[in-house]
Amino acid sequence: MTMTDTAAVSHRFQAEVSELLHLMVHSVYSETEIFLRELISNASDACDKLRYEAIAKPELIGDGEAPKIRIIPNKAADTLTVADTGIGMDKEELVEHLGTIARSGTKAFVSRLAEAKDGAGLIGQFGVGFYSAFMVADRIVVISRRAGTDEVWTWTSSGGAGFEIAPASEEDAKRVTRGTEIVLHLKDDAKKYLEAYEIERIVTAYSDNIQFPILLVPEEGEPRQINSASALWQRSKSELTAEDYKQAYKSIANAFDEPAMTLHYRAEGRYSYAVLLFAPSTKPFDLFEPARKGKVKLYVRRVFITDDADLLPAYLRFIRGVIDSEDLPLNISREMLQNNPQLAQIRKAVTGRVISELEQLAEKDADNFDKIWDAFGAVIKEGLYEDYERRDKLLALSRFTTTAGERRSLKQYVADFKPNQTEIYFLVGDSVERLKSNPRLEAAKARGIEVLLLTDPVDAFWTSSRLDYDGKPLKSLSQGDIDFDLIPLTEEKAEDESKPAADEAETIALIKASLGERVTDVKVSTRLTTSASCLVAGSHGPDRELERILSQQARGARSKPILEINLRHPLVVAIAKAAADKAKVDDMAFLLLEQAQILDGELPEDPAAFTARLNRLVLYGVAG
Repeated sequence: MTMTDTAAVSHRFQAEVSELLHLMVHSVYSETEIFLRELISNASDACDKLRYEAIAKPELIGDGEAPKIRIIPNKAADTLTVADTGIGMDKEELVEHLGTIARSGTKAFVSRLAEAKDGAGLIGQFGVGFYSAFMVADRIVVISRRAGTDEVWTWTSSGGAGFEIAPASEEDAKRVTRGTEIVLHLKDDAKKYLEAYEIERIVTAYSDNIQFPILLVPEEGEPRQINSASALWQRSKSELTAEDYKQAYKSIANAFDEPAMTLHYRAEGRYSYAVLLFAPSTKPFDLFEPARKGKVKLYVRRVFITDDADLLPAYLRFIRGVIDSEDLPLNISREMLQNNPQLAQIRKAVTGRVISELEQLAEKDADNFDKIWDAFGAVIKEGLYEDYERRDKLLALSRFTTTAGERRSLKQYVADFKPNQTEIYFLVGDSVERLKSNPRLEAAKARGIEVLLLTDPVDAFWTSSRLDYDGKPLKSLSQGDIDFDLIPLTEEKAEDESKPAADEAETIALIKASLGERVTDVKVSTRLTTSASCLVAGSHGPDRELERILSQQARGARSKPILEINLRHPLVVAIAKAAADKAKVDDMAFLLLEQAQILDGELPEDPAAFTARLNRLVLYGVAG
């Protein structure tokens, strides 16, 4: 068939979009009303883009019509239309924006959505809101004209494998002079969304703070505005209620949870700007995307500029909200944003204010602070590694799981120091359970010393810096020498010191001869009381856990560890007694190394040889 200028051209959806649409069409999500919030949000973005582009090209709105959004229910046709007079889309943009999801992690998102009992929150987080309309519509028609162009295009899909694009009819082209109309042919069970009161309820709940007028166009009577369309962040705090802030958060952040922290203020002086920021109480889907981009929106005199201005450091990327400058030029370019000294000052001041607000929240509202820390603590700790200027504040703000409990601050830790204790001790690993059973904890347990148990991947990095809190250095139990001599033992453990010990020089010489270059050194341990051995890193160079992570990423060789031994353990004592039997000494020396590797979560270098060696030692015992 030969295509003409008026023929519809069929396109296939991206594979992930097809799977997503299947979920939407056959969804059992309870909050289907989110489709309207998502379509209004997209319409608002289109109006924002028009207003921004019109700064450089005023002719784009040469007709003088201010951007607005219209909602048009048609009970006779069972259609609901969401129309905007925003930037619009040309043919290529319709294919790109409504046929693909151009984001990393798409497959993981679709998989998670399929498993979710209610995917409403995920849909909003991931920016695929347009497709949520298929929860209520069995056919969608999109008519769009890009501002400043003559061509009008129609996109049509029934939520199957693909969609069609064709030039719009003469009637549609005459009606859509700029922007986009989305016409939903509603399913039978979605007809309630044609009722005016239902539309108003949803707009009030989710979209009241959209800055553009949202007009309800009834089948009879005049259109009327159903949202306040005010820049809430420009109003004074005294005018606003807690409910106003909750609604603003849900509208600005496309969120379904409640904000755990709200920060609203106006900065006056050299630079003037309004700030309205929120800390969510639940973790968004894309928190650990490699780009680590924040989503705080930059406005200039109520005109949206971008949500990609990095207004906060990456370790605060979970913060949502708006910063509205009175002084920046409206036509500021992306390159200017990166190098603008005024914006740099705003970044610095707002970052400091957010951290101060978190400090106050931790003191005055521990429940909400705990929600933030549980969801975003692993992200905040990235600042310990990256933000030298604020490291002390972030360290004081941090909460840790320790051998004494959960969400412990370093202030609490230091307050519980044992007599003569001068350092803050920590262990880094991949799980709290494994760390609690780590032999390196034994000497600390014997003295009742609290130890931080660090299991987030970022912990291996920030602890590589030399840090201290209130003049007390942080010290790894898996690196360098540990001196607990001045800290008294508990009474229950004092008897361990009376056990007979192996000869130090002879035992170390025997183990070194057996292990050769597999270890850097063999030392008597001050960490162990009941276990036979453990592996530690030297005082210089990376800690064991950091080296493990780096070697996995680069697939490089790791440095050889130091083997520490407990001279009072029967296995170590037996090595000296078996000095005349080299084969037996070798087996026991290798067992010391390999069991220490297993306790660190690693496999022995040669699992088959380890098994054979263990069998021989068992048989020695049985025969003995």
